[in-house]
This record gives sequence, structure tokens and C-alpha cells, in this order.
Amino acid sequence: MLPNTGKLAGCTVFITGASRGIGKAIALKAAKDGANIVIAAKTTQEHPKLPGTIYTAAEEIEAAGGKALPCAVDVRDEQQINNAVEKAVEQFGAYTIAKYGMSMCVLGMAEEFKGEIAVNALWPKTAIHTAAMDMLGGSGIESQCRKVDIIADAAYSIFKKPKSFTGNFIIDENILREEGVKNFDVYAIKPGHPLLPDFFLDEHPDTIIKKVESRGAVPELKEEKPQPPPKPRSGAVEETFRIVKDSLTDDVVQATQAIYQFELSGEDGGTWFLDLKSKGGNVGYGEPSHQADVVMSMSTDDFVKMFSGKLKPTMAFMSGKLKIKGNMALAIKLEKLMNQMNARL
Repeated sequence: MLPNTGKLAGCTVFITGASRGIGKAIALKAAKDGANIVIAAKTTQEHPKLPGTIYTAAEEIEAAGGKALPCAVDVRDEQQINNAVEKAVEQFGAYTIAKYGMSMCVLGMAEEFKGEIAVNALWPKTAIHTAAMDMLGGSGIESQCRKVDIIADAAYSIFKKPKSFTGNFIIDENILREEGVKNFDVYAIKPGHPLLPDFFLDEHPDTIIKKVESRGAVPELKEEKPQPPPKPRSGAVEETFRIVKDSLTDDVVQATQAIYQFELSGEDGGTWFLDLKSKGGNVGYGEPSHQADVVMSMSTDDFVKMFSGKLKPTMAFMSGKLKIKGNMALAIKLEKLMNQMNARL
């Protein structure tokens, strides 16, 4: 574990999602130095499945030696963000460090605020165990994960660096190795057990870093170029889409508002689509009439298993059976629709 140095004493850290998981781990790490922590998160009341609120997090932060300001914030609401920033400035004078979700704007913001604010992106090399991971991955997933402590330590090492350290795309394990950390088993939930790679990284994160450094590129979701689609045949895939079509309603379309494209390999494979934007919804063989929001690549067997509830989309994604390109939030929405289909497939 990376030891605290006290360098963040008096600094103000604005953390979104700090009521639990990775955000709270970063907050507690900084609090041990005596930092001021702005807890910007949505949870103000206990969730039946997800522990922690902005107020319980504040108690833990102050017990660890920091000062806490809990703020109810939905990051999709610009006014709520502005209000939280104003409260932070009023109580602590200013905030010097911020942690937001993964951003594709790092390079632009680093250049825009060069010399004033450092902007960096941090990714885990492996899956990290959180309450959300338990919900998505199911029982036993924790043995394939690392603890949130590794992200907290990696973030802490970034916080200690000067403002000139900006515009970087950082892997947690890499920066900790630079700090002299050699034993990474201390971060494993089950030391010695194989670890899942992080959702958003290729199998070889070092390759991504080299590309970023040499080309200034932002890491992208891994994708495979689809092969020319074979002629569709009647079978399990066609039957699955027929059942999906029969289950579509205006309410489902209105709640989803997305177009999904499936690149399937194997028998009955090829390009298929699920249009949940057009009135009443539609499915079919070939590319959709409008650009897809999400493109999913997988085998026909895994596709049928996924829609029938025999294969969880999250596990398919983490194991490499499912490749996703596009809007990840809309990809997650599709999982809810699949759950509705399971009883009929």
C-alpha cells in the first residue's frame, strides 16, 4: 500500500460519486492527510442494496482526519454542480483537486488550463470490487477483482504531482510501480486468483499508453471489424428477434430511445438491428436505416444465451465474448429489456 505523506493537508478535493466505492476510497485516502473533501453524489438516503450516503461518507472522512462537505449532486444537472462548487468555495475557499468520471476531454482541458489546473485520466488495469460490481457480475465476481484501495493510492500519487503533470492517461498499476510498489497481491480480494481486465481497456493496457503518448489518442473501446454478413437463415437468432419484436411497445421505445446493431458470427449470423427509436420499434436483418448508437459484436450462440438469460451481458463483456462500441449507458439499458425477454425465450 502507498503510505500517506501529508502533502494534501489543507487541499480541497471535489469528488463525484464519493458516497461509496472508488470515490469514497479516494476521499478517505486524501482525508488521512487532512484534506477538505467535497462529497458530490446523489445518495442522500440508504439504498436497499447499495450501502452508504453522502452523510455516512462524511462521518468516515472526518473520522479519518479530513473535513467533509456533503452535497447532493446529480452530475447530469449543471445547476446542481454549480451549487456544489459555490458551497465548496464558501466553506473551504476554493477547491484545488477534482475527481470526475472517466472523460474523453482530458487532452483538450489539459491544454486549455495548462499552467493553472492539471487534468489527467486514471484507469484501473483490472476490475475493481464495488457494490455495483456485485450487482452486475453476480456471486463470486469479487475473487477476480482488486480492492478500491489501488485506485485510491494511484489517485493519491497523481495528487502529489505538480501542475505540470497534465494531459496524461494513466493506468493504476503503472503509476504505482513508478512509486516503488512491487507487491500487488495486497490489492487483490483473493491473492493469487486470476484477475479480470478492466472493462474499458484492451488486454494489453501498455499498448494503449504507447499509442496515447505517440499519437495523442484517447483509448477507445476494443472492437473487431465485422466480416461481410452471410445470408440469414431461419434459426435461433431469427426466432429471438421475432420474440423481441412481438414484445416491443411504445413505452419500451420511449424509455430506451436507442438503435442497436448486432454483428453476429456463426450460423444465422451477420448484421442485425434493434431499433428502439422509431415509433413502435423495429427489428431486422441488415444495417438500421439510421446510425446505430451501440454496436455489439459476438457469436450467435452467445447472443441467444444472452437474450434468454443464460449469459449475463456484463459477464459476456468482461470475458471478451461481447465487444461493444458506442454509448455504454445505452448498452446497459438494453440489459433491462433482455430481462423482460427471458421468460419468453
